[in-house]
Amino acid sequence: MNGDLLIAVPAAVLGAAGFGLATAAQQRATHEVETAGTLDPRLLTRLLRRPMWLLGLFSTIVALVLQLVALSFGAIAVVQPLLVTGVVFAAAFSSLMSRRRPDPLILLGALLCAVGIAAFLLLARPIPGAQEHIDVWNGLPLAIALAAAVVGCLVYASASRHPSRVLALALATGIMYGVTAGLMKVLTGQLAVGLLEPFHHATLYAVCVLGPIGFLLSQNTFQQGRMVSPAVAVITSADPVVAVLIGVYWLGERLDSSPALLAGQCLAAVVVIAGITFITWRGEHLLHEFDAERLATGRGGHDLAPG
Repeated sequence: MNGDLLIAVPAAVLGAAGFGLATAAQQRATHEVETAGTLDPRLLTRLLRRPMWLLGLFSTIVALVLQLVALSFGAIAVVQPLLVTGVVFAAAFSSLMSRRRPDPLILLGALLCAVGIAAFLLLARPIPGAQEHIDVWNGLPLAIALAAAVVGCLVYASASRHPSRVLALALATGIMYGVTAGLMKVLTGQLAVGLLEPFHHATLYAVCVLGPIGFLLSQNTFQQGRMVSPAVAVITSADPVVAVLIGVYWLGERLDSSPALLAGQCLAAVVVIAGITFITWRGEHLLHEFDAERLATGRGGHDLAPG
């Protein structure tokens, strides 16, 4: 197991860096094209002409490969929480793209994330379960709840013009990402049986449908003009929470569940979410300051990649 973690943990962190670069690049690019409706595929055709978005797409593909490697060797309850560090990398890449020095307060938020993740993993001590199949019946209540949440979010986002609609899009995105991660974990088990094994199961085809939907929803989310930073925090928080639930209820992974340790795990999760929220709030604040400086010096433009 320790040997497996020596592969899973670095792969997950490198994947988080890839997702962080993709987030920073795609946030910038989505504001350079005409706003599209929710799940409108024309948004992607417009973005394909943007070099910054193509950089984000390439980074996403590399990160997904690294995520698959990490899931092949580690429990989903280990890998997905580590991917939370993507928000830290996004802040760092956003600073580089804006030619700004990393902010000390963002580094403090990153430290909170790291401490919370380390505490959760030490307390939970996830044990991998069966990887080749999903426990359909035991996982049915969770599947219904997640599907209802996604549909509710999409209905609200489509019917409302309130700024909070972006948070609904973000929650739907985070859920889709978490579900896709769970399905990818199953795929890694099937690939261990044989390269053609995934084609004999519905999991591969579900990933091919749900993955692109989640990706398109993320672009819809990034394109919103307001509350983008809180939306990134929602995505980054919802993804690992859903993934851990899927690991437990769908894949049979086990967490240390004594009352004291459960309380500690919940506290660690709160610390991680606080770190994410602090990073995204601080990034939005720095973005406004940077825009004001550009306008004051007559340079114009708009840097749209919140930290």
